[in-house]
Amino acid sequence: MAKLYVNPHVKKGHINPELQGHFSEHLGRCIYEGIYVGEDSDIPNVNGMRTDVVEALKEIRVPVLRWPGGCFADEYHWKDGIGPKESRKKMINTHWGGVVEDNSFGTHEFMELCRQLGCKTYVNGNVGSGTVQEMSEWVEYMTFEGVSPMADLRKANGHEASWGVDYFGVGNENWGCGGNMRPEYYGDLYRRYQTYVRNYNSGKPIYKIACGANAGDYHWTDKVLETTFDHGNGFMNGMSLHYYTLPTNNWGKKGSALEFDEKEWYRTLKATLKMEELIKVHGSIMDQYDPDRRIGMIIDEWGTWYDVEPGTNPGFLYQQNTMRDALVAGINLNLFNKHCDRVKMANIAQMVNVLQSVILTDGERMLKTPTWHTFHMYQHHQDGELVESSVETKQIGLEEDYQVPDLTESVSLDKNGRLHVTMTNLSLTEDREIQGIFADTTVKNVKGEILTGKMQDHNTFEKADVVHSEAFSALGVNGGKVTFTIPACSVLHLEVEV
Repeated sequence: MAKLYVNPHVKKGHINPELQGHFSEHLGRCIYEGIYVGEDSDIPNVNGMRTDVVEALKEIRVPVLRWPGGCFADEYHWKDGIGPKESRKKMINTHWGGVVEDNSFGTHEFMELCRQLGCKTYVNGNVGSGTVQEMSEWVEYMTFEGVSPMADLRKANGHEASWGVDYFGVGNENWGCGGNMRPEYYGDLYRRYQTYVRNYNSGKPIYKIACGANAGDYHWTDKVLETTFDHGNGFMNGMSLHYYTLPTNNWGKKGSALEFDEKEWYRTLKATLKMEELIKVHGSIMDQYDPDRRIGMIIDEWGTWYDVEPGTNPGFLYQQNTMRDALVAGINLNLFNKHCDRVKMANIAQMVNVLQSVILTDGERMLKTPTWHTFHMYQHHQDGELVESSVETKQIGLEEDYQVPDLTESVSLDKNGRLHVTMTNLSLTEDREIQGIFADTTVKNVKGEILTGKMQDHNTFEKADVVHSEAFSALGVNGGKVTFTIPACSVLHLEVEV
């Protein structure tokens, strides 16, 4: 029997709701068909936003949404996406599929989507092919209340009041698709561009995010910070990190989302667990410049990346979603909770129909993926306090190089004094008996919910409820101890009343 130790009296940090953030890029069928169908669509919508998708996203309490990219951000010119839709510029989306982008979803539509979701806004600006003036004017357009050319233009386009922007990213992947820059060069550009991301509303300043590293590129993190801190001021609130989980190390052949064996299962989970190493090492570099941890680590692209589904546009990055993805989501969300002292936001890539989506659509049909169900269980951590916890694990796996711990966990305390325990069992074959020990605490009641199945289980439009969470009641309570068995290949949430 494995011991789960929880000390509710030791608080380790605040879990920002934004750790469960999302990302929507102009890529494949994420925006168009997935989220936005237009006001004249036969698919039920409110101001062009799919009603079914919005309602499903509200169920998981999406806290923040990042837009318009991704690589698309650094070729996006925001003025193409405002004004009468019939006169908006059309362009070829050269990054993703070579399809026509008609700009019918632009700034006003994004802000309307966030209004319907009730979430914060994270806008990514164009450094790669844009100008300082363009970025400055966009911020003015979105956030300035007074009399100015851009505020007047916004009003002329039908929105009298400013919206406000919660988070603003100064460029995206500028080490790659955002301009193939050297870190020192980007650091200087960041200093310049962020100057003009002005805080017109002093009571609600914009949280400025610098482009951080790709996976283990620690040199990028060091040199960008060195360049921005050489006068003792980093001019930033956050720094991004991108890391995708691949079953293999081969970007040319990443493996199937549906057809995989047990070896690929463990390889995928091993690759996911690398996230903790990245957080720690990039965090240690950040600590050299920012020992007080005022700068947040923003993991604004994470998730699984497989080969596209057969018969789909390779540039659309459409993939199915199985129990393997549910476990990947659970592992990552537990890690983000555990490192909430440094990680302040994370955004899964991407929200609908692209990579590790929480929702898939096909015409007027919609389904919730296993990843959606993981987010639905983990939402209880939002705005909670991380408490001290640990679990006894053993190494499992079929290959020496791809051994993983069988369990991951995190525990938080909500504002009503209830504890929320989330656990993943990475084993494909072994259930695990657990004894939860809650230090100096009397447990009054426990209830749970679980997501479990076989490794390739997934939902389809014909069978949309194959994978879903269910109540978990096989729980024993005795004083400060809770006993239960977590099944193989599962994600579990317990709510503990103390």
